[in-house]
Amino acid sequence: MRLLLLPLLVALSLSALEIVDRPILFGPERITLTQQYIKRHYGYDARSIEITPKIVVIHYTAIPTLEGSFRAFYPETLPGGRADIQRASRLNVSAHFLVDRDGTVYRLMKENRMARHVIGLNHCAVGIENVGGGNGEENLTREQLRANVELVRYLVKKYPTIGYLIGHYEYRRFETSPLWLERDGGYRTVKKDPGERFMRALRRHFPGLKSAP
Repeated sequence: MRLLLLPLLVALSLSALEIVDRPILFGPERITLTQQYIKRHYGYDARSIEITPKIVVIHYTAIPTLEGSFRAFYPETLPGGRADIQRASRLNVSAHFLVDRDGTVYRLMKENRMARHVIGLNHCAVGIENVGGGNGEENLTREQLRANVELVRYLVKKYPTIGYLIGHYEYRRFETSPLWLERDGGYRTVKKDPGERFMRALRRHFPGLKSAP
């Protein structure tokens, strides 16, 4: 499997995007924890956890395998070892999509439900996780890039409210934006995913989407 290199010219397939549904646990407990997260961090009571997508956020899992990545998102509550975000909520991290090393796209949850994947912006962001990136290495594949391009195209067509495309490492650019709702000034994490090279290659296909407010 070829790793992503620059300069990179991607010949995209004209075939329709194929999405495999592989849902994580999203029962009453996760819904309640999501509502509690919204109340604590965004300051409003949410009867519904549906979102209006305005931003697509690209991530890598920092886990080398599909199964390991899926297991990380599957439980409704955070496992041990996430002290950096555990104090903010017991709600487990998640994303709407997971892209395997070979480019296979898995949908983990409903696209219009809130997932916990980006501080301050979860309420309006669709998350795409890519398997890889362990030890901060920018090792996502050409196949993943092709899949991300097709997936973002699908999302933009389905949700015309989307105006931004960012890497997770760029999320703090929105702290002065009306889209930013985080109330806890001390709740921030340092992110590098999915890497600047990957985002540059992805953005070439979406000149109309902004990376900052």
